[in-house]
Amino acid sequence: MRKPFDGFQFYTMKNLYITTFLLLITSIMHGQDRITGHNFATRSEVLAQNGMVATSHPLATQIGLDILKDGGNAIDAAIAANAALGLMEPTGCGIGGDLFAIVWSAKDKKLYGLNASGRSPEKLDLEYFKSRGIEKIPAYGALPVSVPGCVDGWFELHKKFGSMKTEQIFAPAIAYAREGFPVTELIGYYLSASARRLKKYPNFTETYMPNGEALKKGDVFKNPYLANTYEKIVKGGRDAFYKGDIARTIATFLQEQGGVLSEKDLANHTSEWVEPVSTNYRGYDVWELPPNGQGIAALQILNIMEAYDVEKMGFGSPEYVHHFTEAKKLAFEDRAKFYADPAFNDLPIDELISKKYADERRKLINPDRAARRYDAGEIEQGNTIYLTTADKYGNMVSLIQSNYRGMGSGMVPPELGFMLQDRGELFALEEGHNNVIEPNKRPFHTIIPAFITKDGKPYISFGLMGGAMQPQGHAQIVINLVDFGMNLQEAGDAPRLRHTGSSQPTGEKMTDGGQLSLESGFDYETIRKLVRKGHKITYSVGGFGGYQAIMWNEETGVYYGASESRKDGHAAGY
Repeated sequence: MRKPFDGFQFYTMKNLYITTFLLLITSIMHGQDRITGHNFATRSEVLAQNGMVATSHPLATQIGLDILKDGGNAIDAAIAANAALGLMEPTGCGIGGDLFAIVWSAKDKKLYGLNASGRSPEKLDLEYFKSRGIEKIPAYGALPVSVPGCVDGWFELHKKFGSMKTEQIFAPAIAYAREGFPVTELIGYYLSASARRLKKYPNFTETYMPNGEALKKGDVFKNPYLANTYEKIVKGGRDAFYKGDIARTIATFLQEQGGVLSEKDLANHTSEWVEPVSTNYRGYDVWELPPNGQGIAALQILNIMEAYDVEKMGFGSPEYVHHFTEAKKLAFEDRAKFYADPAFNDLPIDELISKKYADERRKLINPDRAARRYDAGEIEQGNTIYLTTADKYGNMVSLIQSNYRGMGSGMVPPELGFMLQDRGELFALEEGHNNVIEPNKRPFHTIIPAFITKDGKPYISFGLMGGAMQPQGHAQIVINLVDFGMNLQEAGDAPRLRHTGSSQPTGEKMTDGGQLSLESGFDYETIRKLVRKGHKITYSVGGFGGYQAIMWNEETGVYYGASESRKDGHAAGY
């Protein structure tokens, strides 16, 4: 005689039926009719010989392409496009935030890494929060604001690789800021959502709600304050931002709002050129930047997955999704413990991304059951925009830039035209933690650019924005390309999975295995088998990242461009 369901079984089955219904409906809606390639591809790759730009906004892509056509190189185009995105997509980036980049130099035939992330204020430490009874760094306001590193990053890139005058590079963004541009549907949606949360803070309405209402699709947005700030930067260089009137305005405003960041903190800021790190995945060298970013989590995931016959598992299969999710959980436990500012910690980076370490961690994965928790390994001794550019000389740039939490802290210094980031929220308030708040320290960072080389030659510059989605997204893109044989556009259009609930660099611990979100396109049988393995399946709209990529075919001399269909992404070449 069959036993009646207990409460847990009823809840699980109810959750499964609801999730399955939603996923089946959206899967039907997701389908595409295509003559070539996978049915989930939204469009073909873009092909060109002389240059390529892929960004999350069509106008920014055109600006980058115009820079290339006017004689600039990939670095000039990347800076121009990023400056435009700070105006056109303030919901994801801007000069109040940080920047990371990987550059392939055709002249030097090597990769360079730039860490242009800012540091905490000199007067901010753990005791500051303890003495005030603050148990978690707030998400908004003046306290989570760290020094913005973007502008210094632009000038470091330009000084080392740029070829065009800064006046020409910034001219398009300045013109659009003065004359205006129409807001796209997606950015209008995010601006409206941000306005509900941030309009209570000083200067937000004046800058981002010019008519007293949230900007929406089709509204022509002008930002003359940002145009003025850009012009000062062009005229005075990076010092015009980190010293003088702009720095004084930033520091005075933040201190009025209860913060401690000072003019000295801004004046002392420097970027750092770093060596990218890599792992070889089935013959392809995948490159990331070392911490304080989270890029090596993607390498750890790939190292664990390499021992499995992923191609035989098949894209979207329960076996693939299960093993990938468990690999992600393992990597993120290490992320929570070890990833931090290397200037303050002796981080075991080489060990974390080694094949030997992956072999040991892989043994913890049960092929039939989702783990409720993992511990970090024991090692002996720690919203966003992404764009990529390439030029006729062979230079390629992989660049990511962000304010964190979409628009940032809510802190808009008067008459400067931008919002400051809230990256300081990502510090831990736990004594002895690698990522504990300390003066002049860079916080754990989510934004990561990526690059792939083959036999020491440039192959693919790519990235996928979206907080903790980024390393798991990077690994999925590589697996889509290498194991499943997708083309550059298909690799980004393919349905993605996202696991949440892992332990965090701020101190929170994973206790119940977290949640697994599956984008539309995964079939019922996969969902059913994953639930049987103990995964908690959830459905969510959005949050699966934003992808851009450029691939170089050395044999034909052709660039391939791909861009994100979930956002306003646009790839173009000439």
